[in-house]
Amino acid sequence: MKLFYRKYGTGKPIIILHGLFGQSDNWQTQAKNLAERGYEIYAVDQRNHGLSPHDDEFNYKAMSTDLFELINDLGLNKVIVIGHSMGGKTALQFAVDHPEMINKLIVADIAPKSYPPHHQQVFEALQAIDFSSIKTRKEADEMLSKHIADDGTKQFLLKNIYWKTDIRLDWHFNIKAIKENIDAIGAEIEPPRVYTKNDFGALFIRGENSGYILDSDIPDIRNYFPDSEFVTVEGAGHWLHAEKPKKFLEEVIRFIEN
Repeated sequence: MKLFYRKYGTGKPIIILHGLFGQSDNWQTQAKNLAERGYEIYAVDQRNHGLSPHDDEFNYKAMSTDLFELINDLGLNKVIVIGHSMGGKTALQFAVDHPEMINKLIVADIAPKSYPPHHQQVFEALQAIDFSSIKTRKEADEMLSKHIADDGTKQFLLKNIYWKTDIRLDWHFNIKAIKENIDAIGAEIEPPRVYTKNDFGALFIRGENSGYILDSDIPDIRNYFPDSEFVTVEGAGHWLHAEKPKKFLEEVIRFIEN
C-alpha cells in the first residue's frame, strides 16, 4: 500500500507514526522542530487514516509491510522510527520484522503486549455523527459533546473531518475497518519466525499518569529489545507528546544524538 506522508527538512531520516484515529499533521510541530535540527522527517498517515488508502485488512503485520514498502520506495536505509500508541506498535512490529532497517527506535506510551478493547465510547460518538444531516463542523462538535466530555479528545477527533464533496463532510479515517479490527489493534505484536538479535537502541517514553507501560512490562519488552531505555514524563498522560511537547522533544533529541 502506498502511504501518504508529509516531508520536512533534510538529513538523517526519521519516520513518525501516529496513533489510532490520528494523522500525520498531528505531529507537525514535533516534525518541524526535528527538521530544524538537521533531520529529514517523514510524518506518515497509516492505512485507514488521514490521506492514506482505506482497506479491510487492518493489523500490525499489514502496517509493518506498509512501512517496509514506504522505506524501500523512498530509498532509505537505517531509519529512526518514532511511533505513538498504535504507531508505536507498528514500529515495534516493524522492528522485529526488519531489525536491519532500524537505526534507533522510539516508542511513545505503548508496549508490545495485548490490551483489551477500550474505545467503545469513541465509536459510539463517531457513529452518532450522521453526515447526511450534519452539514457543519459546529454541528459535529455539538453532537460529539453529547458523548465525549474531554475537550482534548473531542478536538483530536474533529481534526479528522474534511469536505468529501462540495456539500458533504466525512471522516478521514475508516471507521468500519477500525471497528471491525479493533481486537487486532489491541493485540500483542507477532514475534519473528526466526529471532534476529537487534543491535539498535530503543527508547520507551511513558506518561506518568498513563497505565499503558507498567513497571511489570519492562522485562517482557527487554526480551524483544535488550538495549532498551525507559523514561517517564512527569505530569503527562497517554498523549504525552501533545501534553508535554518540550520534554518529549528533549528526550527524543537526547536519545538520537547520543
